[in-house]
Amino acid sequence: MKPKYQILIDDIKNKILTGEYKIGEQIPTESTLQEIYNVSRHTVRKSITELSNEGFLRSEKGSGTYVSNQYQSKSGNKSKNKTIGVITTYISDYIFPSIIRGIEKRLKEDQYSLLLASTNNDVEQEKKALEMMMSFGVDGLIIEPTKSNLYNPNIAYYLSFKEQEIPFIMINAYYEELEVPFFCLDDVQSSYLATKELIRKGHTQIGLISKSDDLQGKYRMKGYIKALGEAKLRFQPEHLLSFTTETKADLSANLVPFLNENRDDLTAIVCYNDEVGLEVANVCRQLGISIPNHLSIIGQDNSYISQNANIKLTTLTHPQEQMGRDAADWVIKKLQGKKDLPNETYYQPELVQGETVKEIDVE
Repeated sequence: MKPKYQILIDDIKNKILTGEYKIGEQIPTESTLQEIYNVSRHTVRKSITELSNEGFLRSEKGSGTYVSNQYQSKSGNKSKNKTIGVITTYISDYIFPSIIRGIEKRLKEDQYSLLLASTNNDVEQEKKALEMMMSFGVDGLIIEPTKSNLYNPNIAYYLSFKEQEIPFIMINAYYEELEVPFFCLDDVQSSYLATKELIRKGHTQIGLISKSDDLQGKYRMKGYIKALGEAKLRFQPEHLLSFTTETKADLSANLVPFLNENRDDLTAIVCYNDEVGLEVANVCRQLGISIPNHLSIIGQDNSYISQNANIKLTTLTHPQEQMGRDAADWVIKKLQGKKDLPNETYYQPELVQGETVKEIDVE
């Protein structure tokens, strides 16, 4: 548990960064802070001292304590080189290195610096990343939302960026509560094409493994349901296995009963992404389920892990590096005063043939 003075520091800092306490504004008196937080005068003074050292507050003798603007000029953020902050859920995994590579290449062309942070798809870590970006004074932001299918408690930070006219754009997903520009794969179409490919190959009993706390999972399920409906195939809840960020580590174990229970029923599975598709392939190997002879699987995102796996996964494309480059280009143009920039961009996926889908005889 955090010490009381740290709780007080974090809360005052949060109020400053989100604009509740504005620059130049006086914060509550020491005695008022004692009452609000139920702490001693010593704790209040320790917190104020630390916040003053960090440049968030300044004290005027006989007058009070005020919000300082010094935190905005710390870490060299007022140098000639502009800095773009990038917040992604992960950095070194899956498709993220390619996205970041695209961002870096575009920023270098105009001599912009990059400040990188990741959230591990955790809203508390997202909060810390946003606070860091605000404290540093970034000129613009590229963000991959955290748990984008759930209510986000950090909305106030994004509204503060808007109020300060700091341009930001979201990639891969967005928060539906906010009207923000974004670059996304057409996730509905991706899963729709995956399901249609299986139907075209004669499959009628098609399962889905999806992620429920990210917007991509919601829309990929929508594409799956859309394709089933067009083919007049019934959506069957027992053919769905969902997971979250927290339960992802248990996916392999949960796949065992799911695949065993549907062994004689399902002939194909649409997977949330390539990582899940390869996990399904590994579990099938353990259970003696032959792919694609007994079960066809199709992934999504055409990631480097699918390209380097010991089985060539049938998958759908994801723009990856191009998305990163386009997002960086959008922020740069916004900072240059360009108008009429797109508020939303959807990339269209294409099927990548592999060896994990089999055509079955239609009786």
